Amino acid sequence: MKKFMDAWRTAIATSDDKHIWIRGYDVTALMTRASFTDTIFLLHQGRLPGDGERRLLDAILVGVADHGAGAPSCATARLAASGNRQSLSAAIAAGILAIGDEHGGAGSACMEMIAVGVDLAAKESIPMEEAARRTIDDTRAKRHRLPGLGHRVHSVVDPRTAVLFGMARENGLAGQGIAFMEALEQEVRVKIKPLPINIDGALAAVLYDLGFPPAFGKLVFIIGRVAGLTAEVAEEYAREKAMRIHIPVSYDGVPPREID
Repeated sequence: MKKFMDAWRTAIATSDDKHIWIRGYDVTALMTRASFTDTIFLLHQGRLPGDGERRLLDAILVGVADHGAGAPSCATARLAASGNRQSLSAAIAAGILAIGDEHGGAGSACMEMIAVGVDLAAKESIPMEEAARRTIDDTRAKRHRLPGLGHRVHSVVDPRTAVLFGMARENGLAGQGIAFMEALEQEVRVKIKPLPINIDGALAAVLYDLGFPPAFGKLVFIIGRVAGLTAEVAEEYAREKAMRIHIPVSYDGVPPREID
């Protein structure tokens, strides 16, 4: 029997009485010579990004930072702030907990789909369009939704998609991920109906081409959205009274009754 438990292991950060290192870089050097986006890239990839990679990740973080107080994460954070005036962290955490597969989580699922589609095209030596068609058929047969396509507000085009894809091409970083998503969008238009690539699909394609694992598709949304949540909560505290949010509720249960 082991006398002591094995020590925790990490390859991310360490420190002593005079230094803090992140992935081997002294934090004071990062503070003066790198950006926050550089540090996010470093934390997850183990290296500092190139100029184009930095610009793309920075653009993704800006693109997901906020989408209005009605978005589930923002609405949840403001609701918690309306009822709890003592804890900023609780309100922000509530907003984060509203992020899931339906809100902010499609990026991860989309990255997994892209990986399968790109691998299919390579293994069977078929055009990306054919891989996209098979992906659509397989998804519909399973009665699943195609992640990364369609938006409840931007029904024609998500303006953030063209920006990210354009930046990727300008920096020579557009690869198979973007190619697959664009093929998928065109095939969906023919086989189903026009569904634009949304921010989840765009960031998934770009992050795939940058070499990130699928889980980062959700993580990057959380990282960026926290910035928006802090602003939403701060505004709720500064401009609104406590308990000001009253959600309309329509009762459709049994009418008042007596106990026999």
